[in-house]
Amino acid sequence: MKKVILPFLIPILVSACGDNTPAPTVDWYKAHASERKAMIAKCEANPGEFAASANCINAKTAANHLAVDKRGYPDLIPTNPLKGGQ
Repeated sequence: MKKVILPFLIPILVSACGDNTPAPTVDWYKAHASERKAMIAKCEANPGEFAASANCINAKTAANHLAVDKRGYPDLIPTNPLKGGQ
């Protein structure tokens, strides 16, 4: 009986350990500069623990998007060489 219950019990216990709060989106971090900077500082202070978290990824992605937008690159239209470059 123990061999049957154990495989079902382990995933339940492991899932209960995680943080279930939703992470702010990239757009949210773009609009909230102070929270974005604080999260990036927190992520860089302890990269082993936070680097792969959704909060760190979204905050750094928002910072990258804002940096690229600031450079003013033109929007490029994708081309299809099979259709004569159109």
